[in-house]
Amino acid sequence: MNSNPRLWFSPLHLAETFHAIARQVFYRRISAAAAQDIYRQLESDRIGRVWAETQLPENAFELCAALARRYGPKLGIRTLDSLHVACALELKAERFWTFDERQAKLAKAAGLKTS
Repeated sequence: MNSNPRLWFSPLHLAETFHAIARQVFYRRISAAAAQDIYRQLESDRIGRVWAETQLPENAFELCAALARRYGPKLGIRTLDSLHVACALELKAERFWTFDERQAKLAKAAGLKTS
């Protein structure tokens, strides 16, 4: 990461983050108390404007569907994969960061630089 990256944080990111934390509690990898600490830290980061908060772009779902139609048969992408990439494209992201292999393949195929 460079010294001043512009990282977006949308309602999609919030929902995915909360689901990921909840799954860790469900699988007993972290305690409910630890999850609460993570939620508090996330809220602190949001208040501190660690990320650039944004709404989902207006055209995100239409582009998501177009990406599914174009790349789905070749890459086996899921809806959330294509929605994340669609948002990045619509927000004119300079780089797409993910730990998800399918998302990364789609982002690259759609012309985004990946890390």
